Amino acid sequence: MTLILLLNMAATWAMFGLIWFVQLVHYPLFGQVGDGAFAGYQVEHMRRATWVVAPIMVVEGITALGLVLRHPIGIYTPTLWLGILLLVLIWVSTALLQVPRHQSLLDGFDRTAHSALVRSNWIRTIAWTIRSALALYWTAAVSCLYG
Repeated sequence: MTLILLLNMAATWAMFGLIWFVQLVHYPLFGQVGDGAFAGYQVEHMRRATWVVAPIMVVEGITALGLVLRHPIGIYTPTLWLGILLLVLIWVSTALLQVPRHQSLLDGFDRTAHSALVRSNWIRTIAWTIRSALALYWTAAVSCLYG
């Protein structure tokens, strides 16, 4: 159980740091790439980002399910379910909001699609921020219990 908890904590905090970087630095800079180079840039962004983000998100999802199924002693059960609901929100937001906006940017930079991407990404940024606090709480609760 300790390994599941620590892997969940690591994956969640990795995504927490990454999403804040993306929200405040990476996505806002899309507009600086230039119209001529943007389509190629977007293709590479999507390809490379997937290699970084997908494995972390899979580990986070599997370990979150593991925590709910095994329910560590000392962790308040509703917080585990809240963590799952936040992951569902993140995955749905990714599939229905961010991915389509990224797809529309494959044809070249579009200010409306870019603005919608930055605005809609706040859903994931806030959700991963809450999940990072939950992961910290879960780890501290178990740590205090077992010393």
